[in-house]
Amino acid sequence: MAGIYVHVPFCTSFCTYCDFYSITQLGKKPLYLEGLEREVHRQAEFFNGVPPTTLYLGGGTPSLLSSEELSRVFVCLGTVFLRPHGLSFEQLDEVTMEVNPDDVTYERAVFWKSLGISRISMGVQSFHPEVLRWMGRRHTAEQAIRAYHDLRRAGFDNISLDLIFGYESGVGSDVLAAWDQDLAQMIALAPEHISAYQLSIEPGSKLAQWVQQGKVRELDPELSAQEYALLQSRLAAAGYLQYEISNFAKPGRCAIHNRSYWLREPYLGLGPAAHSFDGTRRWWNPEDVQMYAAGEGVVSEDLTPRDAFNEQWMLGLRRAEGFPLASLDPQLYANVTGDVERLVRQGSLQKSSEGYIKIPSEKLFVSDGIICELMLD
Repeated sequence: MAGIYVHVPFCTSFCTYCDFYSITQLGKKPLYLEGLEREVHRQAEFFNGVPPTTLYLGGGTPSLLSSEELSRVFVCLGTVFLRPHGLSFEQLDEVTMEVNPDDVTYERAVFWKSLGISRISMGVQSFHPEVLRWMGRRHTAEQAIRAYHDLRRAGFDNISLDLIFGYESGVGSDVLAAWDQDLAQMIALAPEHISAYQLSIEPGSKLAQWVQQGKVRELDPELSAQEYALLQSRLAAAGYLQYEISNFAKPGRCAIHNRSYWLREPYLGLGPAAHSFDGTRRWWNPEDVQMYAAGEGVVSEDLTPRDAFNEQWMLGLRRAEGFPLASLDPQLYANVTGDVERLVRQGSLQKSSEGYIKIPSEKLFVSDGIICELMLD
């Protein structure tokens, strides 16, 4: 499997928690599109004669692209990566686009479907008006629900919705009750896929400034852990399978594109700040549209066997099913055998009879600490 990720860096405003590369200068869209087209042609041979299987447009806010701009992106990608194989976007395993609720109309959704987009990922984050305002989100809860139904009417049968937990601002005194209400509304909508992320204080974000100024305090980790446990139990009861730390899906609806990241399969990242991986080397584009359009500022690194070993732990243990121990370098694994056995005895890791290693579901919330114990310096 191999996928393409396209980073669209434009936003009309910044969310309080976000540290992804994005800009509000929409006037730079022509420069971005020119740079993207040049990069696509430079990377025409990335897949070595094999067509990609997935496409993911993320951001930023891809839904800020007009119909003409989005068509231009799809024409370029299709001409270089699909047409030589006689393929169309409808024939790919998955074509996902991230959207903001306030950008969605029925007419736009119909157009997106006509391009070959088969899956929509929409950032809802909360259904509480006070929380949405505190987060700096552009939409209301009503807009999110209306957008969801417009997507359904347009024919989308694979929709992923995002939620965020791990905060107390804007929800009053009962954090768990507010979170349970969000989960109930999400389950009532019944999307095929749900992503739920714990709010993190990212350096450089507005939220980080508020914490430093004492305007906001971080939520008690124990309360966040209770929210995560509630998330797991509520979604399991509603028929969702947890297949990764932050991701839940109805049977057969796990995200296909993201699987490439967790399995360390090659993928091509296009656009400013996008990362790529060819199996042995990683590289990433500059977080600057001007430099990106000029083809400057690309940074790369060749991974050592130790780097690859650490990545296998870091990415493989994110998956609920884990990964096969046999895929690890045996010489490097010998350095952590004792740690693995200790963590198994403690119940922080599980080994299956098929040779898989994983973090049990009740320990996924503290997975970062477990994974750190297995990393080699």
